Amino acid sequence: MQIRTVMTRNVDMADPDMTLDKAARLMAEADVGLLPVSEDERLVGMITDRDIAVRAVARGKDPSRTTIREAMTDHVLYCYEDESVDTAAENMAKLQIRRMPVVNREKRLVGVISLADIARKCDSKQASYALRHIAEPTRESLHLPH
Repeated sequence: MQIRTVMTRNVDMADPDMTLDKAARLMAEADVGLLPVSEDERLVGMITDRDIAVRAVARGKDPSRTTIREAMTDHVLYCYEDESVDTAAENMAKLQIRRMPVVNREKRLVGVISLADIARKCDSKQASYALRHIAEPTRESLHLPH
């Protein structure tokens, strides 16, 4: 099964100069925890609810004055819409991420695939594999020395 058959389409995009409080409102309205960030029609980052909480609010930054650019993840990991869901689940597990932007072969954003999409629309083995590996603690999350 290809990613395009299970992904979420019509994803809201955020501008990197938008404030975090506006991004949070967009997330709340759409009931999502992630927004792709685009600039000049190019995907330049991702902002998650966790980014807002950990990279901004927990560090004392004012969400009404802090921009998405200051808290977003700018190293964007993505998959192609014509790849298999198995490949996406394996990559999400390996990278320990719950959501990933989906692009077409011209690298234009066409959607987002999430662990929830896989769980709802695919074989439960794919979702359980991804979840099991995503949930494994990393050395960094356990604060262990390298």
